[in-house]
Amino acid sequence: MSFCQFLGGEIYRHHFKPGVYVCSKCNHPLFSSRSKFAHSSPWPAFTETIREDSVTKLMETLTAYKVLCGKCGNGLGHEFLSDGPEEGVSRF
Repeated sequence: MSFCQFLGGEIYRHHFKPGVYVCSKCNHPLFSSRSKFAHSSPWPAFTETIREDSVTKLMETLTAYKVLCGKCGNGLGHEFLSDGPEEGVSRF
């Protein structure tokens, strides 16, 4: 499955089949379907990346990081701190 900030959106928001979400530019593994959860956002939501080096994070605000593909730098959206399915869990 491909994943990108500008592509996918609603297509993958309600998609919960087992698999790996990869960068739409370079196919670098980003997220596992095991960390995916339902959220009111129009984009797929994940609690963690598949590996620590899957993404690069840049502090944008006190509550959010800008997230880039760890391999090619493709823009993937944001990590919102404490907006996950449980208290204190982030949402990508």
